[in-house]
Amino acid sequence: MNADYLAPVHTQTWVNGRHNVRCVKVIHETWDVKTFCFMAQQPVMFFFKPGQFVTLELDIEGKQVMRSYTISSAPSVPYSFSITVKRVPGGEVSNWLHDNMTVGSELAVHGPVGQFNCIDFPAEKVLLLSGGVGITPVMSMARWWFDTNADVDITFIHSARSPRDVIYSRELDHMAARLDNFGLYLIVERMENGLPWQGYRGYLDAAKLDMISPDFMEREIYCCGPAPYMKAVRALLQERGFDMSHYHEESFGATPAEVVEDAIEQAEVAQAEAEAMNQADLLRVEFSGSGKSIQVIAGETLHNAAARLDLMIPKACGMGICGTCKVLVKEGETQMDHNGGITDDDVEAGYVLSCCTVPKSNVVIEY
Repeated sequence: MNADYLAPVHTQTWVNGRHNVRCVKVIHETWDVKTFCFMAQQPVMFFFKPGQFVTLELDIEGKQVMRSYTISSAPSVPYSFSITVKRVPGGEVSNWLHDNMTVGSELAVHGPVGQFNCIDFPAEKVLLLSGGVGITPVMSMARWWFDTNADVDITFIHSARSPRDVIYSRELDHMAARLDNFGLYLIVERMENGLPWQGYRGYLDAAKLDMISPDFMEREIYCCGPAPYMKAVRALLQERGFDMSHYHEESFGATPAEVVEDAIEQAEVAQAEAEAMNQADLLRVEFSGSGKSIQVIAGETLHNAAARLDLMIPKACGMGICGTCKVLVKEGETQMDHNGGITDDDVEAGYVLSCCTVPKSNVVIEY
């Protein structure tokens, strides 16, 4: 890397969109978890809100695959960003990344996006709750507060299967040793022969929560982990009368599997075609880039309309979260019901997420 690469005059700031990056480091966190570090092909400062995520655009056996991953690094280290991925049995993307992503590999990413972050909900006292690889977004938050010497009282409770499954264990110990206002508490479900353990055992429950964080009712809570873990945490907090407006959780992990999503979309397309045959009140959707257009019924998404024309707009979540399916509305009125996958600036510029946007008049889309 030459001296001019990071010169401020040549450096751009990351904005939501498609960016080409290369892998510059691979870190083995645990026996089945790796961290992949990326930098842009041209100098970019990766500013984002800790807790947000990106969507990877991958070519796996000749097929384009999109998958979203939380950014595990902090924006306080701005010239690169990292994702941390657990190998999942049968996982198409996680296994491919573990087996094929090496230093020098190039790919495209979309983002950053996401409403789950610590910038939009500032607090003097926070409780970070994570299970398994769900530690990644809250670790990004912890790194941000640590690097910026923020005056934030942090209680961090992480649950793992066993001592060897604790991700970032050395870094967490370092943070706890350096900060007086950083309380670290680890819980493992089971022990393994030959591995010493001085932390908690079992599962996070009311007794452990009271013991670890007796003032949790006064804290802003951020939670991420497997769906059953987050469900149990919500039930626990609600039982105790916690004000859930101060509870925040990662949500894109609940995105349906790709095969299920495709089946649902195909069913929606078929239904739309059938209903369109019997409706006179149709709207016209034109895709200016391809010169194609189609009549749609009220309530049909722009993405479905494109699919019926064999126009494949990239999509990862199908829920207005990942931001991958963003398109520009050049003419006409639309209605979008998204879940944080698009910025206010993009909306003001006329962009929408096609997976969760329906036309309200005849429209022209740039695609």
